[in-house]
Amino acid sequence: MYRLLSAVTTRAATPGGCAWGRGRRGAHQRAGLPPLGPGWVGGLGLGLGLALGVKLADGLRGAAPAQPPAAPDPEASPQAEQLPPQEQPLAPWSAQTPMPPPSRRFARAIDSSRDLLHRIKDEVGAPGIVVGVSVDGKEVWSEGLGYADVENRVPCKPETVMRIASISKSLTMVALAKLWEAGKLDLDIPVQHYVPEFPEKEYEGEKVSVTTRLLISHLSGIRHYEKDMKKVKEEKAYKALKMMKGIMESDQEKEFKEKGGKSNEKTDFVKAKIEQDTDAKGRNLKPGKKKNDFEQGSQFLYSTFGYTLLAAIVERASGYKYLDYMQKIFHDLDMLTTVQEENEPVIYNRARFYVYNKKRRLVNTPYVDNSYKWAGGGFLSTVGDLLKFGNAMLYGYQVGLFKNSHENLLPGYLKPETMVMIWTPVPNTEMSWDKEGKYAMAWGVVEKKQTYGSCRKQRHYASHTGGAVGASSVLLVLPEELDVEAINNKIPPRGIVVSIICNMQSVGLNSTALKIALEFDKDRSDVS
Repeated sequence: MYRLLSAVTTRAATPGGCAWGRGRRGAHQRAGLPPLGPGWVGGLGLGLGLALGVKLADGLRGAAPAQPPAAPDPEASPQAEQLPPQEQPLAPWSAQTPMPPPSRRFARAIDSSRDLLHRIKDEVGAPGIVVGVSVDGKEVWSEGLGYADVENRVPCKPETVMRIASISKSLTMVALAKLWEAGKLDLDIPVQHYVPEFPEKEYEGEKVSVTTRLLISHLSGIRHYEKDMKKVKEEKAYKALKMMKGIMESDQEKEFKEKGGKSNEKTDFVKAKIEQDTDAKGRNLKPGKKKNDFEQGSQFLYSTFGYTLLAAIVERASGYKYLDYMQKIFHDLDMLTTVQEENEPVIYNRARFYVYNKKRRLVNTPYVDNSYKWAGGGFLSTVGDLLKFGNAMLYGYQVGLFKNSHENLLPGYLKPETMVMIWTPVPNTEMSWDKEGKYAMAWGVVEKKQTYGSCRKQRHYASHTGGAVGASSVLLVLPEELDVEAINNKIPPRGIVVSIICNMQSVGLNSTALKIALEFDKDRSDVS
């Protein structure tokens, strides 16, 4: 080590042995200053040699050597001294200064919305909630509250994957709409044209036509799964009573023959009582009845099973398996984290799902197989993917208004006339999550309305909620109220999209999503 340091020091101290020193002396003289003596070079060389020796020693001890400072350019013009970053003067605000980032523009809306979600989470005892908001097609806020996995203390985050439940119906509607636009699907012919295995139905002795359009809007008469256990027990009792009636009638006929055709008053009384009870049961409109359940085509009967039939129609009309066709749509929409729910595959960031037992203790939900209802409630997704989906629908809905002022706009994934059809309320339907609206085609729609001046103004919006085992969800689209004569400087989509997913069932989220959308719309209006 000593020999190495000595060699470096001697080489640097030799007059003329340092190129940097020679160059520096020449520059000094060219500047008109007194010439530098040999001692200056030697002293500089000695100092440089010692410094290099120390650095080499550090390098041999394992430390990475630092780069030497760059030599100043003698030809360069002098520059003003640079201030530290914290002392730099602020640039004056001008019209060309870019808008503040979204997180600052919507800080008030984010704070109030976060507080609202915390309150909802605390009220229902939800383990975790994830929210996402976009404004005019750009995601401005996404955040997770609570836990995606309580046992392992895994927090919720924007990438958390959860069950979206009945929002799956809106996704299936896109597949049906694409097939309809391509001329491969007729919405108004009997479904047996595509699925001949589906049996024809009768109502009051007459055949009725079940069409794709009726299935989409829950007017086909196909029932939903029964959640009321009391009704389930009553239906079982009703079936048992009918079975008992058949057995007693058989015994009565046998006894009647043995007695030579003589009537038995006691048996007749029992038979009459059974018939009376059966008739009374029949007037209660039990789910298992084949007649008088509904007035087909005019009574709204929400049904996830109807969308399972729609999945079969998608397969027959497209020539692809339902999941393959849906994955193509997800790819087109850039929804890369949206998949069908299956228990075996490893799905990164998938949350666990929870429910409260009878003792109000948080427990894991039981195993469920959602493959029987992928089309109506069996997909997994993130708030980010749902925002992309909502904006794609909003773009298609609005792009027709902008065509005259922006000829180069790309077409929407669905045509404007298709989106208008999808978001037009259907008569004789209901929107259970907002009584102000009606069901359309796989979306609930509330129309713009104001009854009195300076009073409540109802905004036009479209949404769909979801409820599944251990999960609740909502996707809400609040279009901007556009002035057709003043859209020259705007491009679609214009409006607010809110998505919320939660790993707890039976959490009503639509009103919360609407409040959040209105908060962001207020901040957006203030900025613009």
